[in-house]
Amino acid sequence: MIPVILSGGSGTRLWSLSRGQYPKQFLPLVSKHTLLQDTLLRLSGLEGLQAPLAVCNEEHRFMMAEQLWEIDAKPAAIILEPVGKNTAPAITMAALSADKDDILLVLPADHVITNIEAFHDAIHHAKILAEQGYLVTFGIVPTAPETGYGYIKRDNVQQGGGAFNVAAFVEKPDLDTAESYLQSGDYFWNSGMFVFKASSFLDELAKFDLTMLSVCQQALNAAKVDVDFVRVDKDVFATCPSNSIDYAVMEKTDLAVVIPLDAGWNDIGSWSALWDVTQKDSHGNAISGDVVTLDTENSFIYAEHKLVTVIGVQNLVVVETKDALMIASKDKVQDVKHIVEQLKKANRKEAEIHRKIYRPWGHYDLVDEGEPHHTKRIVVKPKAKLSVQKHHHRAEHWVVVKGTALVSKGDETLLITENESTYIPVGMIHSLENPGVIPLEIVEVQSGSYLGEDDIVRFSDTYHRI
Repeated sequence: MIPVILSGGSGTRLWSLSRGQYPKQFLPLVSKHTLLQDTLLRLSGLEGLQAPLAVCNEEHRFMMAEQLWEIDAKPAAIILEPVGKNTAPAITMAALSADKDDILLVLPADHVITNIEAFHDAIHHAKILAEQGYLVTFGIVPTAPETGYGYIKRDNVQQGGGAFNVAAFVEKPDLDTAESYLQSGDYFWNSGMFVFKASSFLDELAKFDLTMLSVCQQALNAAKVDVDFVRVDKDVFATCPSNSIDYAVMEKTDLAVVIPLDAGWNDIGSWSALWDVTQKDSHGNAISGDVVTLDTENSFIYAEHKLVTVIGVQNLVVVETKDALMIASKDKVQDVKHIVEQLKKANRKEAEIHRKIYRPWGHYDLVDEGEPHHTKRIVVKPKAKLSVQKHHHRAEHWVVVKGTALVSKGDETLLITENESTYIPVGMIHSLENPGVIPLEIVEVQSGSYLGEDDIVRFSDTYHRI
C-alpha cells in the first residue's frame, strides 16, 4: 500500500499563520511536528507500506522535501503541480505513477486524527475492499450539525468491514438540513481520504473523464525528473480539466463504498477548529507564546513575536505574527478568507508571504524596510549555497554574525568569520556559501534605487531555480 499525500491547499482560513507560500500543512499547529509530518507519522505500525508519493504545488517543493527528510520519510517521488487543478488530477498522476495493482491510501496533508488505533483498523478494512476493486472513502461520524463540510449519504447495503455502499455525495448544507442529517444517522462528513487500487481508479476515471486521464498521462510522459521531484509539463497540464475526485469519479461510479470513521478527526479548517483540538487552560483559553490574560474565556490567543495581553473578552481569536495582527470573533472565523481576498485585491504581500521567507538554503527575515535601503537577517544551513547571481539596481553589505561565510565576488574568493564584513557593488557577480557545520547568520544591508526581490539574475543554482 502506497500513501499518497495531497498537499495542494492554501489554508486561507488560518491566515495570518497560514499563507499562500507557507500554508497550514507545513506548520506545527497541534504537535512538535507539522501537519504534513503527522500525516505520515500516524501511519507507523501499518504493515506493507511502501515509500510515499507526494503531490504538491511547485512553489512548495523544497518545504515538502525538507519536512519529509526531517522525519526520515524518503518519498518514491514528489510530483509537482505547475498549476492547481483540484484533487482529481493530483490523484490521477499519483495513480499513473504507481503499478496498476498497487493499493493507494490517499490522504490530505492537513488533517488531525487522535485515535490512531481506530484509524488503522479502518485502513485495514478499506484495503481488503480495495483489493476486491472497490473505491473506498472514509465517512467521519458527525458529532454536530456542521455546515462547513460536505456529507456522504450511506446506502443500506453493506460490504463487510462495516462499510456501506455510497448513496450520494451531498454539498455543504444549511443548519436545518445538517441537523436532519445528524438525526438520521445515515450521513457522514466527507473526509477526503480514500483507499483503492490504482487500476480501479484509473478504469473508472476513463469511463467518466477520458480527457483528464489523457492529459495527465501526457503531462507525466513529458515530465522532467530532478532527483525526487517530478516536474510535470506545465503547458500540457494547464489544459487538464479542474475537478475534485468526488465530482470526477466518486459520485458517478457504482464501486464507491464508505467506511464510518470515529477517530477524533479534524480538518483544522478554521481557527475555531484549531481551538477545539488545542489544550486549554482552566478558563477554556488555548494560549501559545508570550500571552497574559485577565478575565478572558474560551479564546484562542497566539503570540509569535510580541507580548500579547487580553482583558475582559470571551470567544475571541487573536493571532499576532511579525507583520500582522488578526482579531476575530470565534463564530466569524470562516470569514477570514474574505480578508485574504481583500489583501490580494490590494496586492498586499501579507496575503502570500511571511516576513520570514523560507528558501531551500535556509531563510531570511526582513528586519527593516526603508525607501533607499532594506536590512535582512539571513540564515544559511550548513553546506548550503545561494545561487551565483547579480543585481542591476542594488548593492549589498554583509556582516557575519555567527559561523563562517565563503564569499565569491567577481574574481575574488573570501572566507569571512564572525564580526567581519564584505561589500558587493551593483552589478557584481557573487555567491554566498556556508562551508561549516553550524548555521551561518549574516546581516545584509541592501542599498540602491530598486530593492525588489525580482532584481536578480541567476547564473547557476544548486536547486535548479530559474
